[in-house]
Amino acid sequence: MVFPERFSNLPDYAFPRLRKLLDVHQPGDEPILMTIGEPRHGFPEWVGDVIADSLEGFGRYPPNDGTPALQSAIACWIARRYGVSVAADRQILPLNGTREGLFNACLALCPETKGGKQPVVAMPNPFYQVYAVAALAVGAEPVYVPATDETGNLPDFAGLPTDVLDRMAVAYICSPANPQGAVADRAYWTDLLVLAEKHDFRIFADECYSEIYRDTPPVGALQVAGDTGADPERVVIFHSLSKRSNMPGLRSGFAAGGEESIARLKQLRNYAGAPLPLPLQAVAERAWSDEAHVEVNRALYQEKYAIADEVLEGVPGYRGPAAGFFLWLPVDDAEAATLRLWRETGVRVLPGHYLAREVEGITPGADRIRVAMVAEKEEMRRGLIRLRKTLYD
Repeated sequence: MVFPERFSNLPDYAFPRLRKLLDVHQPGDEPILMTIGEPRHGFPEWVGDVIADSLEGFGRYPPNDGTPALQSAIACWIARRYGVSVAADRQILPLNGTREGLFNACLALCPETKGGKQPVVAMPNPFYQVYAVAALAVGAEPVYVPATDETGNLPDFAGLPTDVLDRMAVAYICSPANPQGAVADRAYWTDLLVLAEKHDFRIFADECYSEIYRDTPPVGALQVAGDTGADPERVVIFHSLSKRSNMPGLRSGFAAGGEESIARLKQLRNYAGAPLPLPLQAVAERAWSDEAHVEVNRALYQEKYAIADEVLEGVPGYRGPAAGFFLWLPVDDAEAATLRLWRETGVRVLPGHYLAREVEGITPGADRIRVAMVAEKEEMRRGLIRLRKTLYD
């Protein structure tokens, strides 16, 4: 039997790799899980009622493009949040989770060649692993751009060689960044849009953590594109209800961008997509229309930022995130620190380099651990206290 080679060199996904590292050892205390970015705050209380009122929808195939009501709710949210007007029926595609969109956007929008050569799909390093798999799936060359302290924890795409930039077809960027919590400001987006125009590539902006922040709402890619008069086809944004509304199990998000980009995504969805069932689209419609539960959720995370700042005050190199819900903590050896924490305290974290690739002998995150602040506040505090005593005191 012959198998394709394009995925043969992928390392283990981060969490199976973590299980191999830790699960052969007993935890040193009652486990506190701080690995997966799965929100554990309560989702809105009205979710069950909306599903109950929409149960008959399970008896019908859902529309591939999403219901007009859901499209409209998303368009209205984009207008409120970013001051950008988009055509609900032509510039938005509801998604069955943003992972679907981030992958399929590459299939739909990355060309087979760029200037007669293999195209480049660039991404931050470390990064959300679907970016790399999407690049490999379309036969592009994945280029991993360091996102470290030296670059403000965001990728410096402009620093790539000119021949790489000329082959670039897509640049993935996550802001607020997973795992570092850095936020791309207006100047960053403006410079990236200018670079994309100069070298003719698209920006795929993963903004799934945009509604969790300390004090200032992160600026968005589509927002800056609108303000600067950039070609709307330059940018596709991706958002999710997983973090914003604490509904990772709903598997609901959206992509928005230029009309041609969204039309191509919709055409692919016609053949290979899995639209959200109608009752769940009704929940999503209500969620995008309601900010009250989002404000409550954000306030809880702001309390968690304060707890982290308090517990980790004075730790060398500690810097609380500007947004998102991950801590990106410095250690000497990420795997050794992760194993020690588990064996001695039962605190479970993720080695930072499990989210990265080695480039020129350097793997970003090998000296970091990612800590998800998703547990209940006092459980999180206990975990951080154990972590500090074990690794820093």
